[in-house]
Amino acid sequence: MSSESRGAGRYEIPIGVEIAAAWAWRLVLLGAAGYLLIRVLGYFSEVTVPIAIAALLAALTVGAVDWLARHGVPRLAAALTVVLGLLLTVIGLIGVVGQQLSTQFDDLRDSVIQGIDQVQNWARTGPLDLSDRQLDNWIDRLEKAISSSDSAIFSQATEVGVQIGHFVAGFLVTFFTLFFFLYEGARIWGWIVRLFPRVARERVDSSGHAAWGSLTAFVRATVLVALADAVGIAGVALILQVPLAAAIGVLVFLGAFIPIIGATLSGLVAVLVALVAQGPVAALVMLAGVIAVQQIEAHVLQPFLMGHIVALHPLAILLVIATGLVAGGIVGALLAVPLAACVNTIVRHLASGDSPDTDGLLGEESRDLGDPPPAPA
Repeated sequence: MSSESRGAGRYEIPIGVEIAAAWAWRLVLLGAAGYLLIRVLGYFSEVTVPIAIAALLAALTVGAVDWLARHGVPRLAAALTVVLGLLLTVIGLIGVVGQQLSTQFDDLRDSVIQGIDQVQNWARTGPLDLSDRQLDNWIDRLEKAISSSDSAIFSQATEVGVQIGHFVAGFLVTFFTLFFFLYEGARIWGWIVRLFPRVARERVDSSGHAAWGSLTAFVRATVLVALADAVGIAGVALILQVPLAAAIGVLVFLGAFIPIIGATLSGLVAVLVALVAQGPVAALVMLAGVIAVQQIEAHVLQPFLMGHIVALHPLAILLVIATGLVAGGIVGALLAVPLAACVNTIVRHLASGDSPDTDGLLGEESRDLGDPPPAPA
């Protein structure tokens, strides 16, 4: 064997290393692209988040628009009617919460003051055996800590005011976007599909319809589960005469849109209110009611309504929620599972090679995808 051949064999790269290197740079590239996409979406969160929420609301309400359109109502009027109806529903829920807070907040405050007095008495007569002077010193320290943070409180109040302004703007963007999704969603989707190469348009269109079907079923099932959680936990609160029962129901309904942890965390609020207002016995009964409602939801409603819509393992759902929470906070946790469900549906659809019914994305028939993309208006 010549020296050249021996040298070539000595520096030959094993096939395993070549494969690992090929995968490594692709994974690095995909990770960098994903990170950059998340940063861009986060930077424009005041636009992207309302659009994502509008898509979820469109998946929930497009059936009502289709029903009105089938009964002779022009689609413009049908979309406007559904959006206004949804807006009135949201305002009504806010009104219920505000009415309960205004009528029952004084009673809850009195219960809190009474609870503080009980804690003080326990501190005097219980195992701590604190004197009145020691208690007064602790109270004085607390008052000084509160008074010394006036500037911080003012800056936080200013920040809260800015956040309220952003929330109102996002609220308006959400409902404005929702109207156009319901009115001409298929036209918007057709324009997006035409941006892809001609050879890929059919698969992109069919994947979009598959994802939309999964998203629609997921959102509707989630609303039913959230409604059941809210009615169950609010019903237990009413039976125990816990204050703010309707407000607790609204909070549970909204929290249930975050799977696994949302309804549980919001249910704990009911337990805390029961503890403050009526003592530890009522809080324990309230906790038992929350656990019972959660068990019924997990073992009856979730399997019956969800079925194979999400088709994700519970561990995967938990990891997806944790990732969404880290990447986008509460909103990220809210959007993480439906996004994962859509991605999973698209992957399974492309792998199976099936072609779902492509009529009716957002209520309208799909248009011919062979034309070049029209110029945006």
